[in-house]
Amino acid sequence: MQRTLVLIKPDAVQRGLSGEIIARLERRGLKLVGMKMLHVTRELAHRHYGAHVDKPFFEGLVQFITSSPLIAIAVEGESAVDVVRQRWARPTLWKQRPAQYVATSA
Repeated sequence: MQRTLVLIKPDAVQRGLSGEIIARLERRGLKLVGMKMLHVTRELAHRHYGAHVDKPFFEGLVQFITSSPLIAIAVEGESAVDVVRQRWARPTLWKQRPAQYVATSA
């Protein structure tokens, strides 16, 4: 059994896609074990994306993630990390740096 973090980012929340994203997670057999809507502060964005601080896209990423509320969801299930990665993560990134895409693994 694994647990991982899913962020429904500001653009998806604004476009009204949250319900569909949550439904897709559940249809793939994942159980929602925690969910919170929050407005990410610059401090939290820096902590969460700290590995990218020296990258040219970092400031734009911080501006985007702090622009409006997002929904943070903890999901749990068999192979939860792979289920989420296969559906939403860019394969070249998660194969290179898998730890960045896992909040908690049990």
